[in-house]
Amino acid sequence: MTIETDVFNKFDLGTDGPSALELMSTIREFESRLPGYSEAGLIRGSTHPSVGMEAVAVGVSRALRDSDSVASNHRGHAHCLAKGADPGRTLAEILGRRDGYCGGKGGSMHIGVKELGILGTNGIVGAGIGLATGAALAAQAQGADNVAVAYFGDGATNQGVLSEAFNLAAIWNLPVVFVCENNHFAQSATLEEMVAQPDLHRRGEAYGLPSVDVDGMDVEAVSNAAAEAVHRARSGLGPTFIVADTYRYLGHMAGDTEIYRTVDQVEQWKGRDPINRLAEKLLTSNVLDQAQLDAIAATAVSAVDGAESFAKSSPYPDVSSAFTQVSEDIR
Repeated sequence: MTIETDVFNKFDLGTDGPSALELMSTIREFESRLPGYSEAGLIRGSTHPSVGMEAVAVGVSRALRDSDSVASNHRGHAHCLAKGADPGRTLAEILGRRDGYCGGKGGSMHIGVKELGILGTNGIVGAGIGLATGAALAAQAQGADNVAVAYFGDGATNQGVLSEAFNLAAIWNLPVVFVCENNHFAQSATLEEMVAQPDLHRRGEAYGLPSVDVDGMDVEAVSNAAAEAVHRARSGLGPTFIVADTYRYLGHMAGDTEIYRTVDQVEQWKGRDPINRLAEKLLTSNVLDQAQLDAIAATAVSAVDGAESFAKSSPYPDVSSAFTQVSEDIR
């Protein structure tokens, strides 16, 4: 459905395309290296790459301000980077190093950046839904025009907190945007196996939320849907539910056997690759030439090289820091 609002900031290929391509390319390079770090023993525990899903994070973040809040999930590095997190400090956190955003104590699944409104990635499925709804309530109570975004996967739609958050957001008219990254697998179970009604947008409609399906492999489509939803929320018109159809190229986590899907299926989705699609559009529209596209790809590699060097050179936190940053005096 189309969400009716006043004019919002639509994606402009010439202005927004190159920057979106650069950010998606950097995230792709960053996420692609994570399994290698895990195999090398640099990451304690597991990590969940989002290779292939970059268009959702970048498309949504384009509509946001630093003061807006985002609550993420276990596959949340891209959301942090798209919101403006520094790749070096993000990777340092993933590697458990002192110069990470949480001093190395949050790791891959618990990265928070207060100054950027990043409420945290989260290892509890669906937990960010309630956090973002609470942040939206706080913004409303304070009279601010800030917006909150909740990122979650298709598996989290079966968590009870989603229904509770939908209902509260609708009756209280909260400035929150619910973004479901439907990558079609809740770890290894398909959406069709786990829900009786796979048209997820209907869940939002049942609670009175304007709900929309969007091609999550098209950054322009995601950006326009998010800009409209954020504008609606910021204008006091309440919540929106966006279901982004996307796909992860790598396993659920580093070391995943991936026995639940076929190579052919993965290759079919790669044919819709968001980076390649945007690059082709920029090329055929004469916004960028091949040399400029190559330069963007090289810049992404260089940026992640720098992040890796920074993170690996950062020391591990001292044991004396174990009980710092666990609470904040808000008096």
